[in-house]
Amino acid sequence: MDPQLPKNFVPKPFKYHEEVELRISAVTNLGLGVGRVNNWVVMVSFVCIGELVRVRIFRNHKNYSEADLVAVLEPSDGRIEPLCPLFGVCGGCQYQHIAYPAQLDMKRAHVREAMLRLGGIDADVSECIHSEHVYGYRSKITPHFQRLKSQDNFPIGFLANGCGSKLVDVEQCPIATEKINSELSIVRGQAKILAKTFKRGGTLLLREAKEGVATDSNAVVTQDIGKFIFKFKAGSFFQNNPHVLPKMVKFITEASCGCDHLVDAYCGVGVFGICLAEHFRGVCGVEIDADAISFARANAEANNIANISFISSDAARIFAKISFEAKHTCVIIDPPRSGCDGDFIGQILAFAPRKIVYVSCAPDTQARDLKILVSKYKVRELQPIDMFPQTRHIENVAVLELLNF
Repeated sequence: MDPQLPKNFVPKPFKYHEEVELRISAVTNLGLGVGRVNNWVVMVSFVCIGELVRVRIFRNHKNYSEADLVAVLEPSDGRIEPLCPLFGVCGGCQYQHIAYPAQLDMKRAHVREAMLRLGGIDADVSECIHSEHVYGYRSKITPHFQRLKSQDNFPIGFLANGCGSKLVDVEQCPIATEKINSELSIVRGQAKILAKTFKRGGTLLLREAKEGVATDSNAVVTQDIGKFIFKFKAGSFFQNNPHVLPKMVKFITEASCGCDHLVDAYCGVGVFGICLAEHFRGVCGVEIDADAISFARANAEANNIANISFISSDAARIFAKISFEAKHTCVIIDPPRSGCDGDFIGQILAFAPRKIVYVSCAPDTQARDLKILVSKYKVRELQPIDMFPQTRHIENVAVLELLNF
């Protein structure tokens, strides 16, 4: 047996490290280019649609093979030079080699494909809401470090591309804000000094807010969204692209209007409910995290919002506590990446609000949930929002309206 051959390598249809040429016909939502060799699918990173490339096979699966890019033989018009010298090595970005307009087109196509394939939903997808800042936009990063073995070899950064455990040392991150990058060298130096006290490594935090760059996850920080101001813990969830967040809020505001009442499920520190409250007679925010609810109530008071209340409850058991009349109510859903659980979907169908605005960071699980919701709702609009340029990640907002209303 070849000692360089990976354990359990399947030698068909290609030999290990066999090089082949293929034309890229598509790029998946994971950022993988798709081509065919003799009708056999081969997937490879860091390519553009339409390119002819040479690749090196490293794994054969039952229905496809994986490969590394060796050379671009016929580049796409949309190919550009990546800004980051670590692109392709660091696993944080997938699209720096693709011009930004083409990134937006791809993400729009990914939403449509997910809706059709996973949700059975054949609906138009609006053009992607873009970010004015395609670099230097990210207001929170969390570099990792592993157990200290040597001061001379101590990477602090992010997981390597295609590797489950190897870290890439990242001294500067081009998609992070300028202030975060200025602070990063200081934080890295401190981590190297303290690393010997950690037996298993750890994770750093850098969050830019009005107070500056916070490195303590429990520090209370402040972020403006238009005329509204929000406080939250630096380590908690809050959208990380402050340039696009106001655009998201504007779209959701317009999509939600036409109802008397608003329920903001998975409300966090109250962003949507507080920003939209002036357009409704009454608003109720629901959140399982009691700490987030405390911030939400304080944020409502700080912004002088009197027509909003908050319930600290599992979002799957909220509608029995809602006094709003369903036919005059809009429900905003903003669940985690895993989507809504079955109990919640069942309860929202039973409550049957006039409108649902479903905000998702994972169009695949969103499509899965919409497949159930369309039994009672029509999909009126699908709006992708690019919160994370240069990466495969995409937010999508689905606007649903009760059938036969």
